[in-house]
Amino acid sequence: MKFILIVFLMAFSFISFSQRIKIKVLGEKDTTVFLVKYYGKGMYYADTAKMKGGVVEFDGKKQKPGVMAILLSGQRYFDFLYNNEEINLVTQGPDFVQNMKVNKSFENEIFLKYITYMNDQRIKAKEFSELREKAVKGDPEYKALTTEIEKVSKQVVAYQKELVETYPTTFVSKVVKMSMDIEIPEMPRNLDGSLVDSNFAYKYYRDHYFDNIDLNDDRLLNTPVFHNKLEFFFSEKMLIPNPDTITKYAYRFVDRLNTKSEMFKYCLTHVTSSYEKSNIMGMDKVFVRMGERYYCPKNVDGTSNITWMEKEKLDELCKKVKTNRNLVVGVAPPNISLVDTTDQKWFDFYSLKKDFVVLYFWDPECGHCKKTTPKLGELYAKKLKNRNIEVFAIGKAIGEDFGKWKKFIKENNLTFTNVAVTEKLYNAALKDPLQFVPKYTTLESLNYQETYDIYSTPRIFVLDKDKKIIAKSLSISQLEDMLDHLQDQKNAPKLFPPDPEEEEHAKTH
Repeated sequence: MKFILIVFLMAFSFISFSQRIKIKVLGEKDTTVFLVKYYGKGMYYADTAKMKGGVVEFDGKKQKPGVMAILLSGQRYFDFLYNNEEINLVTQGPDFVQNMKVNKSFENEIFLKYITYMNDQRIKAKEFSELREKAVKGDPEYKALTTEIEKVSKQVVAYQKELVETYPTTFVSKVVKMSMDIEIPEMPRNLDGSLVDSNFAYKYYRDHYFDNIDLNDDRLLNTPVFHNKLEFFFSEKMLIPNPDTITKYAYRFVDRLNTKSEMFKYCLTHVTSSYEKSNIMGMDKVFVRMGERYYCPKNVDGTSNITWMEKEKLDELCKKVKTNRNLVVGVAPPNISLVDTTDQKWFDFYSLKKDFVVLYFWDPECGHCKKTTPKLGELYAKKLKNRNIEVFAIGKAIGEDFGKWKKFIKENNLTFTNVAVTEKLYNAALKDPLQFVPKYTTLESLNYQETYDIYSTPRIFVLDKDKKIIAKSLSISQLEDMLDHLQDQKNAPKLFPPDPEEEEHAKTH
């Protein structure tokens, strides 16, 4: 009797915890089939197996829960949901979802009904929309079709709500709920009927955007929905493209996440890298702030929450954050005090009493600099100099470059302030920097390339009268246009038309 009980329990255990994924596709030839997983915004190969007689099997124990797909020859594929349960599906082309039958998998029974229903409603709404396009706006027919479209929308919402309420413990209910839009309440009004806040709907939607997403469930990353929701929130469609605004809501969002979760890793990485690579001026500030708050601090026990990065990579990131925290828009960057072409006179830009200062880093041997620097010289001579704007140019002048630097300045009549770490200064400072520091300069000035993260040229920073950065990485045309606007000279004739190649180089360097 005891032996029979053991055998029964073993059999029950196998049945309950089997995670086999068995798919039968009628009419398919024997071939290699791919199991594909969703993660973030991409689809990735998860496993391969041979299909025989239209049947293919995979070991689900190797996979993480989420939405998966079977990829057949000819780039044909269909989705299903995996949540650590045995799956047995039968289908056939060309419409694999329409023809699908679920033999085993409670989650996929619900998932298939949901997908089928949504497809039917989508077709119905499309038909009404196409008819409405042919009607005249304002006519009874147009209004009637609009009512039908709204009715379909309400039915979809009601169906989604019912599914979530009926199957609250299932994974599919979380996926469906994540897809649902936030319901915005009636806009509050004053006693006279006027709106309390005309932006109420936007603010409510923004502040409750993630309410339908279980941010403690890492499985949601393995769906085609989550990344799109995340990307939409951190876009111009939701947030004003201002680094301080984005940082505020990035903090508010990431602070909600469990630092030990995959959700924390994915979301933090996405936000940080997106703004590190952004071509929109000033957005690198978001990267810096995220680094300061999440990547570089240590816990009380000396550990880091950034467990997925190698120490060398993390140290490199934090070094970049430390450097660039002084180079973001709104911050006064470190002063630079260096010698001019005489190799004797010292100049620094903090001493300049100007409405604006243009910091210009360049190299006389740089191809782009040879094109850009003469333009800047002409812009300065014909416009900026008489408008209380100074160009403070830091050139490369060590070794052979010293003679080339002086020659370039003379031949192109560059009358703005030109300084550099010259060959003479470099060698002297190498022997004993204290003969110059702090009397004439600083170590940050002598190492300006590292201080200002200058590893390609030309590079432009625009400072206001308080020496705070207001713009950077501009082409000469963009610089001219910006300063004309700032000084209310919008109608002033332009010396330099837009140069796409120069703008692209400035933006990416």
